[in-house]
Amino acid sequence: MTSSSRNLHVVFGFGQVGRALACRLRSLGLQVRVVSRRRPKDMPVGIEWRGGDVTNPEEASDAVQSATVVYQCLSAPYAQWPEVFPLLQRGVLAAAERQGALLVSLENLYGFGPTHGALMTETMPLAPSTVKGRTRAAMTEELLAARDAGLVHIAIGRASDFFGPGVVGSTLGERFFERALTGRRADFIGKPDLLHTYSYVPDIAVGLATLGTDRLAIDDVWHLPGPETVSTRRLVALVADQIGHPVGIRSIPKFALRAVGLVNPVMKALVETTYEFDEPFVLDTSKYEAVFGMTGTSLADALATTIDAYRDASSKRSATVEGM
Repeated sequence: MTSSSRNLHVVFGFGQVGRALACRLRSLGLQVRVVSRRRPKDMPVGIEWRGGDVTNPEEASDAVQSATVVYQCLSAPYAQWPEVFPLLQRGVLAAAERQGALLVSLENLYGFGPTHGALMTETMPLAPSTVKGRTRAAMTEELLAARDAGLVHIAIGRASDFFGPGVVGSTLGERFFERALTGRRADFIGKPDLLHTYSYVPDIAVGLATLGTDRLAIDDVWHLPGPETVSTRRLVALVADQIGHPVGIRSIPKFALRAVGLVNPVMKALVETTYEFDEPFVLDTSKYEAVFGMTGTSLADALATTIDAYRDASSKRSATVEGM
């Protein structure tokens, strides 16, 4: 892949993962273009931005002109996920087909459905039991069908719940780390003593960049490595050790989530995924590690970097308020 005379890599989406991926690709010496509806306020130096609506075929195709690799790192409003996300992927897929570019697509784990504690491997059948799970599985099948028909080369990279610097909307996002740093209890759903894989965004970026630059990745599905899997309770204990004070856990019952969901569409959409926290939820990344010889960041290091980022952001906010 890297020996091609073209070296433009186009990243659709500049959110939690898209930003980290674009910076990773740029650090590899590649030409990088980011496509999003609105121009980011703090665009990194050396990365081109192109405005565009991916659901508009002409705008999507224009955005990937001369591209070798296209990355699908888009997201949809959580409450509208099943209706909006497939349309976004279709736009990226059509653009990659027209350009003849490799399509690297980031996926979550909704498509598996309840696993009853089994290790999630790339060969595990997709057996979704929820609306979002069926949407995710259908999107995967759409990519595989295009590959099998010879319309496009693909590489799918899967990751679990995100955390890391800049990650806001996640189980281990802004709400968790800010509450932990200020000594408040952390809210979780499900059973915190069960093993649960959390994926570190910088590791996801490294993994996706590998899928876009190594020919061994083409036309296959890969589970991206990250920190070692521990229980949520153990992870919270590690955070407490690093910040120097205890962090309590409050488990939110499902009936409470359902009650809030009556007036909050995001919470209503979240309820159907609670099975992920009621059984061991462990992602097997050994295939990627064996082929590419890379593992993820240690959990202690990933948490330390994330905590430092939240502390820094809090200090900047405080300085801004004091300066007013």
